[in-house]
Parts: sequence; C-alpha cells; structure tokens
Amino acid sequence: MNDLQKRQILIFVTGWIAYASTYLLRKPLGVIKSDLPFSQVELGWLDLALLMPYAAVQIFLGSIGDKLGPTFTLAVGMILSGLALITFSFWTNYLVIFMMLAFSGAAQGLCWPNVCKIIGSWYSDKSRNSMFGFLGASAFGGGIAGTLLAVYLQWKYGWNHVFFLPSLISICLGILVYMLLKMPSDVNIIVPGKEVTLQSLQKQSHSLLQLWRIPMVTEISIAMFCLKLVRYCMYMWLPLYLTVHLNYTKEMAGLFSTIFEIGGVFGSVLLGIAIDKFFGGECLVGTFASSLVSTVSLLLFFLTGKFGLLFNAVFMVIAGALNCGPDTILGGSLPSEIGDSNELNAAAAVTGLVNGFGSIGACLEGPIIGFVSARFGWDGMFYFLLLLSTLGTLAIYRARIINTKLKKIYLPLVNEDGSQSA
Repeated sequence: MNDLQKRQILIFVTGWIAYASTYLLRKPLGVIKSDLPFSQVELGWLDLALLMPYAAVQIFLGSIGDKLGPTFTLAVGMILSGLALITFSFWTNYLVIFMMLAFSGAAQGLCWPNVCKIIGSWYSDKSRNSMFGFLGASAFGGGIAGTLLAVYLQWKYGWNHVFFLPSLISICLGILVYMLLKMPSDVNIIVPGKEVTLQSLQKQSHSLLQLWRIPMVTEISIAMFCLKLVRYCMYMWLPLYLTVHLNYTKEMAGLFSTIFEIGGVFGSVLLGIAIDKFFGGECLVGTFASSLVSTVSLLLFFLTGKFGLLFNAVFMVIAGALNCGPDTILGGSLPSEIGDSNELNAAAAVTGLVNGFGSIGACLEGPIIGFVSARFGWDGMFYFLLLLSTLGTLAIYRARIINTKLKKIYLPLVNEDGSQSA
C-alpha cells in the first residue's frame, strides 16, 4: 500500500465518521417525540426548526467551502452544531428548544457539501459513484447509530438527556477534522485519474442563478426534494406511526425504525457500485430504477402493515435501500461531477444547492405531515408520500432525457480515437 492509498483511507474514514456523527444530532428528535409535552402540529414545527436552516445554509451558503476552504468550513459546522444542543437537558421551554434546533441545523448545513468536496478530490473520476455510494452510507449508518444511542439515553437517563453525548462527539470530531482532513492541493499531491486544472485550484464563487441554469440541476433538485421528504418522514415519524397505528411498544418502535436506514446502508453502497460496474457510470439509469421500485415497496408496506413484523421488515428494508441509494448519487456524486465540469470549481456550491433544495422537502415534512396526519389520518399521510415518491421518479427520468440530448450534441465533437475534433 503506497502513501497515496494510506492517505485516501485516512481521509475517507475520517470524513465518513465525521458526517455520520451529524445524524447523532438529528435522530433523537424523532425518538423523543412521544415524550415531548407538545401537540402533533408543534412537533412538526420542531422538525422545521432543525431542517429549514439546514436547507437555507446549503442553498445560499453552499459555496462558502469553495471560498474559505472545505476543511475549515466542515470543522466549524460540526463544532457549532454540537455547541448548539449540548445544553438541551436544561430546557423545557418550546421557544428555546426551537431556537437551539434551528442553530444546530444551520451549522449542520455546512457539512455535507464540504465532505463531498474533500473526499471527492482524493479519488479518480472513474470510481466517483462507488466512492460516493460508500460515503453516502455514513448518513444511514449514522442514522442507525443515532437512533440506537437516543433510545438508550432516553431509557437510561430520560428524554431531555439524549443530546448531550452526541453534541460532545460532534465537537471532538470537528477538532479532529480540522487536524486531519486536507485537499490534495494542500499537500502537493496529484491524484491519478483526476483531472486538475489551474482554474479548479482557484477559490471561486457563483451566483445562485448561475448554478440553477446548469443543465439537469433543476431536475435533480426536484427529485431530491421529493425523495428526501419521504426519507425524513420515515426518520421523524415512523416510530410514532408504529406506536400509534400498529401498536408497537415505544422501545420496539424506536428500534424497528432503524430497519429503513439499515436498508439505506446497503442501498447506498450497492447502487454506487452497480452504477460504476454495470451501468458504465450512468447515474440516472440506476437511480431511476431504484426510485421506481422504492415507490412500489412503500405501497406494499402500507398495504401489508397489519400483516405483522416480518412483512413490515421486508418491505421497509427494501424501501429504505432503494429510496436512500439515489439520495447519495443525486445529492453527492452527480452534482459534484456537474460542479467540477467545465472548470467551474463549484463542486461544493452545486452539491449544496441540490442537497439544500432537497432539504427544503425534508424540513417541510414536519408541518406538512403533522397537518396531513392530523387532518386525514395515517392513510392520508402514506398516499401523500407515494405521490411524492412518484414525482421524484419522474424528475429523474426527465434528467435522464436531458442528459441523453446533451450527449448527442457533444458526441460528434469526439473522434473515434478518443481525441477531440477541432
């Protein structure tokens, strides 16, 4: 193993653990919802408090990592997100809890675009999807760990103590990130198979309108909006649904809800590998098929909900794998590739825009699902999720059509020997 491979492993493992830790701060809210002395609508607004600032920061400040440096930006985001919630156990006032969640969410918004930019810079373009598939598993692995840790802390110390240890972990890892994570250009390393230009080494900024006009950005943003709303609904409401509608115990509901994320771990990894190995790097073909089957699996979970634990587990793990798999590609690999194209050096900015727009769907799930479930019942909630999953699938299909047209336009510019025509 050469020095480059050792450094790649160090960078990847550190980045993977760092981003996974942010889910230790997101998952407790879903676990303790049944303990909080607030109405169902107020609980939905707490989801909004955490996720709206997260989305806004990614959309409007996604390029900050391109300007200040991704390592510094990531470290600051992790430290601030932990500091925001470390005193959670001291408070019971709704407004104070709302503000703490909002500040932590805003700080977490700095993390994903910059993790993508750092780790993506260390791997060849040919292995991009596989690498992002493994990186994306950090979100679902972190989600599982976050839920299990929150369930344990809730049982052992009470609901108001579930944020202290995760906050401490996030702060410590933020310091570690600042010490260990470097870009190849910081250490004068050229990664084989990674095209590097003078323009790509310069710190740049791009307007939101410029980024939005890039082909396929609108479509993959809409797809992320729909798929992420569905995903976060499962994160934030599945334990409560299992308790109220399917009569699970509170502890069992918290543990069972991790099945969706267990599927997500496998889906993220396997989809990235499948795209590189079997689809020739065609992201949109694999993500379209995955999203389509995920929609069907959600429908089957809904229809067989009363059939028992086995049926619930099978369809939930399939839905999790095939909903979460595209999330990593559409929110990481593809926008990062688009941002690096044409010497834009906007990998963090485009990734932030796409993932941030998707996170608007995540933050809106709170008040929307709270309202829909209160007004139309749990059945109405699932019909709504099925509609959104279908719309997300169609958006991916449209992006695929655009990509095909672009290839037809630029294909004549390439000669048979692979050289470019004049």
